[in-house]
Amino acid sequence: MALFLVGASAPAFAAQATSEKSVTFDSEPLSIKTAKGVTHKFTVELALTEPQLEFGLMYRKSMPADHGMLFDFGAPRPVMMWMKNTVLPLDMLFLDKSGVITHIQQNAVPFSEEIINSGGPVLYVIELNGGIARKLGLAVGDKVTSATISAKLGK
Repeated sequence: MALFLVGASAPAFAAQATSEKSVTFDSEPLSIKTAKGVTHKFTVELALTEPQLEFGLMYRKSMPADHGMLFDFGAPRPVMMWMKNTVLPLDMLFLDKSGVITHIQQNAVPFSEEIINSGGPVLYVIELNGGIARKLGLAVGDKVTSATISAKLGK
C-alpha cells in the first residue's frame, strides 16, 4: 500500500524502498477464523505510525505465503488505498473495530493508482499476497485476532 487517505512487538523487519528510504516494522502472529471454523495463521508486520502507514508494502518483491501486514488506523474511519509503487498483487481485508472482516479487495493490481475504498468505516486493513483470500476461502464476517486487535478490545 503506497498511500492511505482518510475521510507487543516481535523482531523488526526493514523494508527497503530505494537507497533513499527505509521503514522498520515490528511483527506479531495473527489468526483468521472462517465461518466454517477453520483458523489460518499468519505473521504480520505492523503499520502503526504515519510513516509505516504510508510506506506499507511498497517496493517489496516477495513475501512468504503466510505473511502480511496489519494497518491500524487508530480509530474507525473510511479508508482509501492504492497500489502505487507496490510490486506484489495484494488481497486487502478491511476490518471493523472488533476485527471482523467487512470488505475484501482481491488481487489489487500492482502499481495501480486506482483508489480502493473500504466501503465504510474500518479500523484495520490486512494486506496478504494476492490470491490468498480466495485460496483459503476467507470471507466477509470472518474474525481476525492478534495482540494489536485484542489490546484495543481490552482483552
